[in-house]
Amino acid sequence: MAAIANEAAATMEGSATETIEKPLPHKLERKWAFWFDNQSKPNQGVAWGTSLRKVYSFDTVEEFWCLYEQIFKPSKLPGNADFHLFRAGIEPKWEDPVCATGGKWSFTSIRNANLDTMWLETLMALIGEQFDEADEICGVVASVRRQRQDKLALWTKTAANEAVQVMSIGRKWKEIISVTDRITYSFHDDSKRERNAKSRYNV
Repeated sequence: MAAIANEAAATMEGSATETIEKPLPHKLERKWAFWFDNQSKPNQGVAWGTSLRKVYSFDTVEEFWCLYEQIFKPSKLPGNADFHLFRAGIEPKWEDPVCATGGKWSFTSIRNANLDTMWLETLMALIGEQFDEADEICGVVASVRRQRQDKLALWTKTAANEAVQVMSIGRKWKEIISVTDRITYSFHDDSKRERNAKSRYNV
């Protein structure tokens, strides 16, 4: 009788263990990091990027959704704030070695109601490796400018490779964010020399 009771207890214990086991997380192809830059109160004489901070890193689907649900959407950010999602190991700066010879695709709008949707669709495309030239992409930036135009910018590594930028990345991103307006591509080198540098490519 005692043997039967012990066997039953062992079975129940095993069942309980199975019940509380957590499913394995879904690993992403690569690790990503969220960055935040609040320039709403700029300090005169302070170099750009001083307020830039890495806030979270993640490498699973579950971590991404947990973070996304808890983080302000671009439309809720204060004016002059930038929110970034970049590949781990790359800082969202022109000076970063990976970004140095790159550029960015940009879509600009006046307080676009779909900014949050475009931001989320871009995030999912990046972490889901939806771009054929995924290795060329550094990250994406949402820039909120109160009383001015908001901007979404997709940063890439090799600005001079027009075929990759236009035929692959630019067209794919335009499809992902579902816009009919033109999106433009500018070189970081041009932007360093001239604040309102002309775009090199457009789709």
